[in-house]
Amino acid sequence: MPRGADISPLSLLLGRVDSVADGASPTDTIPSGFPSLDKLLGGGLRRGDLVVLGGDVASGKSAFALAVALRVAQGRRPAIFYSGEMLPDRVLERALAIEGRARLDDLRRGTLDDVTRAAVGAAAIRLRDDLPIVERVPRGHVAWIREEVESHRDLQLVVVDGLHALLPGARETEEEAAAAVRALKELALDANVAVLLTAPLSGLAERANRRPLLDDFGALGAAKERADVVLALFREAMYDSAREIEGATELLVRKNRNGATGYVDLYFYAQWMRFEDMLDPDR
Repeated sequence: MPRGADISPLSLLLGRVDSVADGASPTDTIPSGFPSLDKLLGGGLRRGDLVVLGGDVASGKSAFALAVALRVAQGRRPAIFYSGEMLPDRVLERALAIEGRARLDDLRRGTLDDVTRAAVGAAAIRLRDDLPIVERVPRGHVAWIREEVESHRDLQLVVVDGLHALLPGARETEEEAAAAVRALKELALDANVAVLLTAPLSGLAERANRRPLLDDFGALGAAKERADVVLALFREAMYDSAREIEGATELLVRKNRNGATGYVDLYFYAQWMRFEDMLDPDR
């Protein structure tokens, strides 16, 4: 074969670099829909990466993970959302609340005013053809998730909402959690998808600095070692209601294997379960 016809892996990589320099979108990068986060991560989530998102109870982990899945799907990048805490219908209810800027209670009771009803209807139309697949996490079955993910050859993002839902026993152990984290990293590599896993963090309220640290993620250090990106949500208003900071949220990048760490300013509209990027808010 002539030397000029030899297409090596390095030549292919250099070709992709040149294409991106010319304005093409990186083929292995999935924009999260939050521009400030994507900028910090070099364009977004990367296929083959495991991203772990942690936070205190009620900090908004599920809402943020769902928001990412919705925005990725609306970018015409197939995504699947596995919920460890809600039935698929409840997840879709939240999706309508997020996208339609509607209160969940009003959605459930059917007490939307005319303006909000129109916004929810418009959101339903937008989401109809660009909705992530929504499934329930079967307890203790990472292998089942792998099988389903591999049957959808076009998937780019897999969200698993709730590390605890992957653990087989009633008494969750650090060893089981570590094994689940390792299995999800292997899935990301083997299926060439980005995997976003949410994980609860405990003990934050009892200390002076309540911002989550990398060591708070536990699982025998599996998240710290295996994850490519570790994110943490921090909402100070959860701990200090006297200050007028309701909604202000820091999304901390505690680990980024391929780039910088730092933080992103978000705003959380609790009544809608909706996060927005403070530097690039949604219209």
